[in-house]
Amino acid sequence: METASGNMDIEAWFKEHGITEVECLVSDMTGVLKGKIMPAGKYLRGGRPRLPDSVFIQTVTGGYPDDEDLRFWNFAELDMQLIADPGALFLVPWAEEPTAQIIHDCLYMSGEPVEISPRYVLRRVLDLYAARGWEPVVAPEMEFYLVKTNTDADYPLEPPIGRSGRQETGRQSYSIDAVNEFDPLFEEMYDFCEKQGLDLDTLIHEEGAGQMEVNFQHGDPLHLADQVLIFKRTLRETALRHGMYATFMAKPMANEPGSAMHIHQSLRAAGQGDNLFADEDGQPSRMFLNFIGGLQRYIPAAMPFFAPNINSYRRLMPSDSGGSAPTNAEWSYDNRTVGLRVPIGDTANMRIENRLPGADANPYLAMAATLACGYLGLLERLEPRPPLVGSVSGGDLTLPNDVVPSLAMLGECKPLIDVLGERFVRSYLAVKRAEHAAYFRVISSWEREHLLLRV
Repeated sequence: METASGNMDIEAWFKEHGITEVECLVSDMTGVLKGKIMPAGKYLRGGRPRLPDSVFIQTVTGGYPDDEDLRFWNFAELDMQLIADPGALFLVPWAEEPTAQIIHDCLYMSGEPVEISPRYVLRRVLDLYAARGWEPVVAPEMEFYLVKTNTDADYPLEPPIGRSGRQETGRQSYSIDAVNEFDPLFEEMYDFCEKQGLDLDTLIHEEGAGQMEVNFQHGDPLHLADQVLIFKRTLRETALRHGMYATFMAKPMANEPGSAMHIHQSLRAAGQGDNLFADEDGQPSRMFLNFIGGLQRYIPAAMPFFAPNINSYRRLMPSDSGGSAPTNAEWSYDNRTVGLRVPIGDTANMRIENRLPGADANPYLAMAATLACGYLGLLERLEPRPPLVGSVSGGDLTLPNDVVPSLAMLGECKPLIDVLGERFVRSYLAVKRAEHAAYFRVISSWEREHLLLRV
């Protein structure tokens, strides 16, 4: 939270960069950035900006859950104070005037934390680890598509036009030339990211036409969740400047693979750096196995955080156009057909890759959920199933395949609710049920095509 030294750090940072304007940001349930814009001087001397806590129960369509689903809610829409995190200061490199974007935590006027804030939920889980002397380490991988601009929501998306003047028409996984088609865009993207201090590692071309992946360096989950949100905003802005869209939809095109947010995770002893997932002989430790046991036990109930939208489950269908999206919570070594992949590496890099989250997931909540599952496995000393060998077409552990059963499983999982916070989970369920209801009221082109004159 904010400290006196934090205030001084922010003021010095503003002075160093000549900041004249500030964007005060918080993430809602979906991962949409909400907030206020104000002059830098007023921000530093005018007190903490405020927002109503109802920003956290707004749906992706801009609506709100029905009153019946919010019987627990305080309809006063209480004010929240936005508390700057000095570790989450970023420039807005595309702004005409020197502008800062700052991610904030939220407190009620009483000083109590806003427990339905996604950033607080991740903090809550990390505090549980810290209380036991453990430090989670994560490294997210973000897949996304570049597509032609499209202002008609009924018209399917298409790959963009590259430097050659042509569209991609086939799979070009890992192709350097395919990435180079968009060199001007990526050069500016990397320039913007460098100015913001984002810890990007590699950029590759993925399976789909116009599909790319950016990997982040490993580090603190809260810091990296902040960076993922800022990166998504940066990439969208850069793509617009180059006449195209960047989308993090889980499944933007019917005949192309979906986009994921793979989360590599490991555990170290606080202040020591030793990887707790490996024993002295370099073999998987008991904590490693219990962590996987927790993921296997609780991932089915945590799916609303990994696949939060209607579109998310299109990516997780077994026939995902040849893509490598998993449909199971099995684990294996160096196997991309399982939900939980363990890459081959040395002792220091022993880790688990959760391949289930989609690129559309809120990074705070996806990281909180995967770490919560592992934490429960550690506490309950859960044993995993044996690692699978060969291709997995489904596995024995069943995952929900749509929003409604997914939300039902989460609502019945008391251990996960206790770790993430009951008020948060109930609020999240209300928001997602409202979004599903809004979706269900829309008549699709498939229905008009096949039912209009035939039934």
